Amino acid sequence: MRERARRQEATRARIVEATVALHREVGPARTTVAEIARRAGVSRLTVYKHFPDDVALFTACATHFLAGSPPPDPEAWKTVADPDERLRAALAQQFAYFRANESMLAHVTRDVAVLPDLAQVVMSDEALEEERAMRDALLAGRRLRGARRRAVSAAIGLALAFPTWQHLVRVEELDDDAAIDLLAAAVACAGRPPG
Repeated sequence: MRERARRQEATRARIVEATVALHREVGPARTTVAEIARRAGVSRLTVYKHFPDDVALFTACATHFLAGSPPPDPEAWKTVADPDERLRAALAQQFAYFRANESMLAHVTRDVAVLPDLAQVVMSDEALEEERAMRDALLAGRRLRGARRRAVSAAIGLALAFPTWQHLVRVEELDDDAAIDLLAAAVACAGRPPG
């Protein structure tokens, strides 16, 4: 029984690894079960046996990907006392993460709009909680309330988003330092009183 369980777990791992590789190369929307099975060295039926629906497969892939490529830890950001310095340090870490994982993030960002099951995983409570933790770490110490706090929170959310980095770096051709300068200025501007 133990040997059978070990073989099943190894098969499951091969399926997940093959799927993650395909998502990185072509994206979830262009990944087929036939190609997953071919790369994992199993039948299509075996893929379905281990992952009866896309949510189960996307969840396993996200877990595997994040275990090997964890995003920056917002708890570590809290060690930087000055909120503006903390923002810059956080963006530098976030942008390094984006650069290292650009292919995967670009494909997932593109495909989430056409795959509701992928959107369900990407927008899970856990993922949204991670985003809130990042914002909270970067809002700490800013002494803002009401509309100004909401504006700064929105600016921080925009600054932390992969599509923002992708646009500034790939379309506008800014380097990471220039993008950080621009986004830090936007956050500072959002926190100023009107007038």
